[in-house]
Amino acid sequence: QVQVVESGGGLVQVGGSLRLSCAASGSILSVNVMGWYRQAPGKQREFVAIITSGGVSNFADSVKGRFAVSRDDAKNTVYLQMNSLKAEDTAVYYCHADVRVESSYSSRRYWGQGTQVTVSS
Repeated sequence: QVQVVESGGGLVQVGGSLRLSCAASGSILSVNVMGWYRQAPGKQREFVAIITSGGVSNFADSVKGRFAVSRDDAKNTVYLQMNSLKAEDTAVYYCHADVRVESSYSSRRYWGQGTQVTVSS
């Protein structure tokens, strides 16, 4: 079994910063892509950022230049540094980890439970 747990959400003012963390644990053989999505009230879940095991990252246009993503492979953890936050960044942020478990030949995407980020003006 694999567990994915996010942390670091909270309430911040417009222009502020937050750092989200997401750790995968369990019977993990390797972790490939890790990433972040978000879902605002009344909207569909949308892509925010990903980072591959090789360190290549990609971002949604709406967060480019404001958000950064990094990972610590020794801890199977991915981070999302969010700067210059806007009210429209308010959402539940979900992390995923594409994990190959022991005794498996392929990877599978595991999701966390989400962490609330609220940006107030």
